[in-house]
Amino acid sequence: MSDSPARHLALQGASNFRDLGGYPTTDGRITRWRHIFRSNHLGQLTAADVEIVRALGVRSAFDFRGREERAAGICVVNEITVHSLPIEPTVVAALRAELARGTLTAPVALELMRESYRNYVRHNTHCFRALFGHLLEDRAPLVIHCTAGKDRTGFASALILHALGVPDDVIAEDYLLTNNHYKRDATAAIDLPEDVRNAIGSVEASYLAAAFEAVDKEYGDIETYLRDGLKLGTAERTALRERYLQS
Repeated sequence: MSDSPARHLALQGASNFRDLGGYPTTDGRITRWRHIFRSNHLGQLTAADVEIVRALGVRSAFDFRGREERAAGICVVNEITVHSLPIEPTVVAALRAELARGTLTAPVALELMRESYRNYVRHNTHCFRALFGHLLEDRAPLVIHCTAGKDRTGFASALILHALGVPDDVIAEDYLLTNNHYKRDATAAIDLPEDVRNAIGSVEASYLAAAFEAVDKEYGDIETYLRDGLKLGTAERTALRERYLQS
């Protein structure tokens, strides 16, 4: 629809800042615009960016970065309350270990990315459960982010859209939009080969698929994961849909 708000907001000091609104659900509803945003970190926003974020009314941020990441890029919007849901990064350290052994290749990097997504389910489900606890308190408009806003944030966004009843193919499309909007940090991990940096500087469908494979292996299916892993029973699912869907 031409009168819909912009999904991607082009900020100077952030990339991949976009709205999870406007997506259809299987019951014929639509996710609300201007309620849930996803982004990379908010530590380098310009003054003009801050005004844009303020105008959106964002007051809460849910930050999946680890301890050192958070310290390196503190949110510059004073009005935003930041809730830390830390998932420590593991991929770059694992890549450097492979490099030291002389076994680092692009396929190895891809598999390490997939394994990190599996570990979101195996080891970090409590962080995503905490996110949904906050979402049920209706803190919108809000933003979910990590450092790049593509992996931890990408899985969190996929879970939100699943819980709201958005079809799998639409969830996959949203996930892959990162490749259109994420501006890579050219100074990051420059000790790694270019093909490896390409693997970790983008997203591909197999990454998200790996997380959902882990969901199926650990819980049986996504619905059971939402119920038992994320503690979203019928009442919670209904409440989420009332808050974050429009008819």
